Amino acid sequence: MSAVLFNEHPTQDGKKIVEICLNAERSLNALTLEMIDLIQPQLDAWKNDDSVTAVILDSAGTKAFCAGGDVVNLYKSMVGEGDKGFPEEFFTREYTLDYTIHTYNKPIICWGNGIVMGGGMGLMNGCSHRVVTESTHMAMPEVTIGLYPDVGGSWFLNHMPGRTGLFLGLTGNRMNAADALFLGLADRFVAGELRSSMIERLQAESWDGDATAAVNRVLRELEDESQPQFDSNSPVQANFDLIQRVTDQDSLEEIVESLLAEETEDKWVSKAQKAISHGSPLAVNLIQRQLEVTSQMSLKEVFCAELALSVQCCTHREFPEGVRALLVDKDGSPQWTFKTLADVDQDKVSEFFVAPWETNPLAGL
Repeated sequence: MSAVLFNEHPTQDGKKIVEICLNAERSLNALTLEMIDLIQPQLDAWKNDDSVTAVILDSAGTKAFCAGGDVVNLYKSMVGEGDKGFPEEFFTREYTLDYTIHTYNKPIICWGNGIVMGGGMGLMNGCSHRVVTESTHMAMPEVTIGLYPDVGGSWFLNHMPGRTGLFLGLTGNRMNAADALFLGLADRFVAGELRSSMIERLQAESWDGDATAAVNRVLRELEDESQPQFDSNSPVQANFDLIQRVTDQDSLEEIVESLLAEETEDKWVSKAQKAISHGSPLAVNLIQRQLEVTSQMSLKEVFCAELALSVQCCTHREFPEGVRALLVDKDGSPQWTFKTLADVDQDKVSEFFVAPWETNPLAGL
C-alpha cells in the first residue's frame, strides 16, 4: 500500500477536486522522504491542470494528521547507520514541499484532525484553508529533542500575537483548536463528523468563478453547523498576559527564570515549566536566536535559513542525543551538551548559524 493515496472527486460542473491522503497510520502519518517525493510531483502537475480546481490534504485514521518528520532515518544518518547525506536531502525536499504549499496557485484545504506536530505543522501552515476539529492537538515540541521549530516555524511563530510564538517555541506546549484559531494557525473549526460532508459539498459547488470563494462558502457553512461542538477554551488566550509578562525580559536566562518562578495551578503553564526545565539548554538558545534572526525575513529567506540550521543540527551531538533519549532508548534522560542555560557557550551557538555551503540548495525557490 502506498504511503500516500491520491483520490479524485468530480464536481457537478465537470471539474475535479484532488485529495492527498497521508497513509502511514501506524507511524501517525509521520512525513517521510518517500511521501514527500510522491506529493511534490503531483502538486507540480496540478498547478497547470485546468480541470483541478482545489486540493484537499488529509490523512488516514483519526489519531493524527501528521505527527512529525522522518526522525528514524535522520537518527540513523546522524549515528552513522545510514546515508550521511540524508539530512540535507530530506530537509531540502521537505522545505521545498512546504514552500510549494505556501505559494500554491489553487486552494489547498488541510483537514488538521488529531495530532499535528513538527512536519505536520509545516504542511498545514502553508495551506490556504486550515481546518481544525475537536480532536486537534498541535505542537512544535522540538526543544525536548535538542532541535528547534523548523518547517517554517520561524515564519509562523514570529507571526503570532505578541510573544506567544517565542513562548510556544521555547516550551513546545500543546495547542487545541481554539488556540490554533486565536494564534492564526487555523482558519476554520469544523466538527470531525462532517469531513465526508465537506467533500460532498465541495463537489456540489460551482467552480466557474473564484475557487477560493467557493471553498470559503462551504467551510463557512460547515463551521456554522459545527458551533455546538466547539470548545472555545483557549489556554494560550487565557494565559496571554502571563506569556507577555514572563517573556518581557532582557535575556533568555531571565525569561526562563521568570517562567519557572510563576506559582500556578494551571496545568498548561505547569507543562511549560516542566518542558523548558527538562529541554535542551542549547536548543533553547537556538530557538531564541533563530526567531530573532528570521524576524524580518521573507518566507523564502526563512526556509533557506532553516535549511542551514537544520543541517548543522544534524552534525552536532545534541539532536541525536535528544532523539536517543526520548524516541530510541526511551530512557527519558538525555545527556545534554550543556547542563544549564548559564553553561551554554554562545560561540558554540553561533556555529550552528554558519551555512555549510557557499550556495544554499533552496536558493532557486
